[in-house]
Amino acid sequence: MRKDRPGAAEQPPMELDKRLHSIEQQLTAATDTPRLEAELLVEHATGLNRTARYTRPDQQLTAEQNAHLRALVERRMTGEPIAYLIGSQGFRRLILDVTPAVLIPRPETELVVERCLARMARAPSPLLIADLGTGSGALALALADEVPGARVCGVDQSSDALAVARANGERLGLQVEWLQGDWFAPLAGRTFSVITANPPYVAEDDPHLATGDVRFEPDTALTAGADGMRDLQIIIGQAPDYLHPGGWLFVEHGYDQEAQVGACFRRAGFVDVATFRDLGGQPRVTEGRWPG
Repeated sequence: MRKDRPGAAEQPPMELDKRLHSIEQQLTAATDTPRLEAELLVEHATGLNRTARYTRPDQQLTAEQNAHLRALVERRMTGEPIAYLIGSQGFRRLILDVTPAVLIPRPETELVVERCLARMARAPSPLLIADLGTGSGALALALADEVPGARVCGVDQSSDALAVARANGERLGLQVEWLQGDWFAPLAGRTFSVITANPPYVAEDDPHLATGDVRFEPDTALTAGADGMRDLQIIIGQAPDYLHPGGWLFVEHGYDQEAQVGACFRRAGFVDVATFRDLGGQPRVTEGRWPG
């Protein structure tokens, strides 16, 4: 006679190494990195870091830990992003807290920071940096961390996103001014050496919106009109009013928007316009200098 499935508190204990292997096997159907994600979920659910896992592979997990892991794995199997499950994501030298209120920071966006660092010697002093659509604060905080002496502000229209960014800044001990509003609205009368933006740039009918992590991310951080160019056009068109002479604008955009974005930069009067490719070889970041 089949027994009913035991409740969470009745689940038998299991050795750490065996549970890790079991989760890895389950996640093979959901991700290309099942081992890494299994380790992240185990660490999150148990508080055991990699050293503890390797030195105590036969440690018994409690029934509660097993139940927590089972729930996390089930959510991951439905496609929920690993970053939301564990509540954090690495970006440059930082570990950022993330929630479903913000876009998950991605490696492609790190290229914006790299291009800023490459141009800092040519940026007007004092170094005043504005990051538009800051979300989790990834760009603003990375620049505050890596550009000595810079004064950084992060702007977002979402109060929930700003709460995440502000908490990240406080936890990391990085000074950033957080402002709520739509793109340049909170910056009236101010000018900057550098402006960065990773705005929404996906077309509203893009089929990729129905697949992968983006199904769980905020739509307002992803889509921008029929062709994905609406917010990019606003930012590039208005940026000259907020840049010092000689200041730089850096924007992330879609892999198929290089020509449109470059044309917007030149039409707005920018010089030294150039586009750079991400690690996947896709055109991802365009920069331009305001003459001066």
